[in-house]
Amino acid sequence: MEEESGAADFWDDMDKAQNILRQIKGIQSKIEDYNKLLSQYEDTVTLIEMAMEDYEEDIAGEAKREAGSFFERYEKMRISTLLDGEYDQNDVILSIHAGAGGTEACDWANMLLRMYTRWAEKQGYDLEVLDYLPGDEAGVKSVTLKIDGDNAYGYLKSESGIHRLVRISPFDSSGRRHTSFVSCDVIPQITDDVEVELSMEDVRIDTYRSTGAGGQHVNTTDSAVRMTHVPTGIVVQCQNERSQIQNRENALKMLRAKLFEKEEKERIEKLEGIRGEKKEIGWGSQIRSYVFHPYNMVKDHRTNEEVGNVDAVMDGSIDVFINSYLKWIRSTDE
Repeated sequence: MEEESGAADFWDDMDKAQNILRQIKGIQSKIEDYNKLLSQYEDTVTLIEMAMEDYEEDIAGEAKREAGSFFERYEKMRISTLLDGEYDQNDVILSIHAGAGGTEACDWANMLLRMYTRWAEKQGYDLEVLDYLPGDEAGVKSVTLKIDGDNAYGYLKSESGIHRLVRISPFDSSGRRHTSFVSCDVIPQITDDVEVELSMEDVRIDTYRSTGAGGQHVNTTDSAVRMTHVPTGIVVQCQNERSQIQNRENALKMLRAKLFEKEEKERIEKLEGIRGEKKEIGWGSQIRSYVFHPYNMVKDHRTNEEVGNVDAVMDGSIDVFINSYLKWIRSTDE
């Protein structure tokens, strides 16, 4: 027990140190981004002045391109100023669950897993799979990700809700069109300085054998951990790490985050009601639709933002929806 407690304290101290370093890195990054934007503005103004004084097509074209690049970077920085929520700067825990649609829904969940993985890579974020339950025939039934990076929760909170897919199913030999649904749960990872009421006497802990990759990576010990908070019925599980101690720590973080989310929803519900509350994973409750047939379009039903390039979206280009959501949230709060 003492050895387990000492290991837990070690990982706790490591997490605290990493949080401090990440905060410092985030502040330094903001300063660097501002200085780069200021430098680019000055360069752009110089090019425009040169083009106006003695018009040359090459200089005018370069000034136009530089101005476009500047406004794109400026808009990205402006959007980041909307991330002023109490937990927007936190890392995030994102869970994907296949809903109505059977094997087709499991494949759709796997497609969204790839989309968020690609997005995180483009942002330079660290991504870790905490739990993974494969589908019976294809895809994934559920998967839980931990995504670490500056403002990770602030950006990804836009993805919480039901995602709807319409396409010709590759699993239907008749070539019929299918509609599938997947639920995304997005919660901030709660740091140790946030108080969450949690008594370990209320937590049932079960261990089981991890269902990881095959071959030499098969986990032959009961290192996977499932935690059940008996009073609320909240269940979390983690099987990514080979060490049961690390899986327990990750599962405990997930449980604290889930309890925090529940407490926040109850508090908000008492004050003003919950906007965008979670609904059944099925018809009429989607926040966004991804249509592959009979036309190509991705539409967010909250902001009415539409994109015709479905392939780009599925490859992780979802910033347009994230930015529109942040603007929409700000407008509804005013």
